[in-house]
Amino acid sequence: MAEKGVQLDRESFSCSICLDPLKDPVAIPCGHSYCMNCIKAHWDEEEGKKLYSCPQCRQTFAPRPVLLKNTMLADLVEQLKKTGLQAAAADHCYAGPEDVACDVCTGRRMKAFKSCLVCLASYCEKHLKPHRDVPPLKKHKLVEPSNKLQENICSRHDEVMKIFCRTDQQCICYLCLMDEHKGHDTVSAAAERTERQRELEGSRLNIQQRIQDREKDLKLLHQEVEAINLSADKTVEDSEETFTELIRLLEKRSSDVKQQVRSQQRSEVSRVRELQEKLEQEITELKRNDAELQKLSHTEDLNQFLLSYPSLPPLTESTHSSSINARPLRYFEDVTAAVSEVRDELQDVLREKWTNASLMGTEVDVLPSGPEPTTRAAFLKYSCDITLDPNTANTCLLISDGNRKATFMDEQQSYSSHPDRFNECEQVLSRESLTGRCYWEVERSGGEVFIAVAYKDISRSGSFDDCMFGQNHKSWSLDCDLDDSPCFRYNKVHTPLSVPVSSRVGVYLDHTAGVLSFYSVSDTMTLLHKVQTTFTQPLYAGLGFYYYRASVELVKLN
Repeated sequence: MAEKGVQLDRESFSCSICLDPLKDPVAIPCGHSYCMNCIKAHWDEEEGKKLYSCPQCRQTFAPRPVLLKNTMLADLVEQLKKTGLQAAAADHCYAGPEDVACDVCTGRRMKAFKSCLVCLASYCEKHLKPHRDVPPLKKHKLVEPSNKLQENICSRHDEVMKIFCRTDQQCICYLCLMDEHKGHDTVSAAAERTERQRELEGSRLNIQQRIQDREKDLKLLHQEVEAINLSADKTVEDSEETFTELIRLLEKRSSDVKQQVRSQQRSEVSRVRELQEKLEQEITELKRNDAELQKLSHTEDLNQFLLSYPSLPPLTESTHSSSINARPLRYFEDVTAAVSEVRDELQDVLREKWTNASLMGTEVDVLPSGPEPTTRAAFLKYSCDITLDPNTANTCLLISDGNRKATFMDEQQSYSSHPDRFNECEQVLSRESLTGRCYWEVERSGGEVFIAVAYKDISRSGSFDDCMFGQNHKSWSLDCDLDDSPCFRYNKVHTPLSVPVSSRVGVYLDHTAGVLSFYSVSDTMTLLHKVQTTFTQPLYAGLGFYYYRASVELVKLN
């Protein structure tokens, strides 16, 4: 309440021209008081009019009133300065470089409180009082302070522009309406503002609805992230348990194999050593008999020889060589082969089945993919660098130019054997997989070719329907014929195309949206065929051939 009292005193004893506390206050005939220097300066500006007015009530005087200092008012102002008037005045907000200043204030100007669209002037709170008190001024349109009031004045006629020309889409004054805008579709600026305000509100409602939709989508994405993280954590935990169990099983099987081999090893070694002992005993006995026979053979006494010969011990039955299972030194190769076979089968499972399981992972598909591009420049934003995979190329295809070009040759190339190689069809796949939004271009020459996309697991051999692009549910193919009779093939269904194909073909893929489009690229982009489906795996770019010497090159896009 004390602050309110000080504020009241400040307004009562401040000069309405400079807005500072009165200095050498004087009262003019109408009763309003001003700083002596402020009112003198104001009347000096009116010197040529011979009439002198009050800045507040606009009352005029003639001749110029004589100014005398009001000593009582001066004493009151001095007392109020000591009780807080000066501090209150200092707290007033003066206009800075970035502010709209009052057009009436002199000296240090105050911030404007409102701007008048009729007067085309801005007023501080003090100088705005006439617009609140004087009936004619009350009808004026007041707006927030603006530095652009002069933009409402016609530069040609110096009149307020209150009319809007819909023909030229600009604001004009009434003189413009009778001159260069005569006969144009015009309405009042207020009417145009009302209509555009309606459009603006409609746009805002649309934007707000889209904001709500996007916020819902964002919430779904947050939930999706949380679900992905929870699922990934659970999968990692379960996978670790499964692999730990698998490792235990392998370790148990390894231990069993080791025990079986060692047991068989001991059995075989025991059998062999038993035979060794028998053979060693037999050899010892034979050597002893041989020594006795040798001794007897050297006896010269005939009677002694004849008497001793029958007394020689008979030879024991010899160990037959067939009882010795003399095998090559490959006793446990069958075990090694069995373990190797298990290893190979396990590698196949990890390489193929696990890869397929990974490729079938759920994709986040909450936000729409957006409209398909319409210009080549827009397509090029999604260009991707694709190269050919020589390990997939049929042996009749020559891969060259940094693995970007394929040519159908009449002699086979010296490629090494590879499980990914096409054996029956003259085809090749890209090295890179394609997901998301992708665009690439190919340049063809020399004969009929087909430009395709396919899943990684398309057959490499067998029947043509299994491995040929466009003849199965794992590939989509655009057949480009030299006689301008192109067609699109998918799962044995041929769709003739009415548009001829240029030498350069553009391919656009939006994997998430399930869109695959082929374009004839020249000065313009001409749509040849568009597919709308659902892709369940990453795709690979494919090239195929019908005739020798035909070639296709993946264009390197900037």
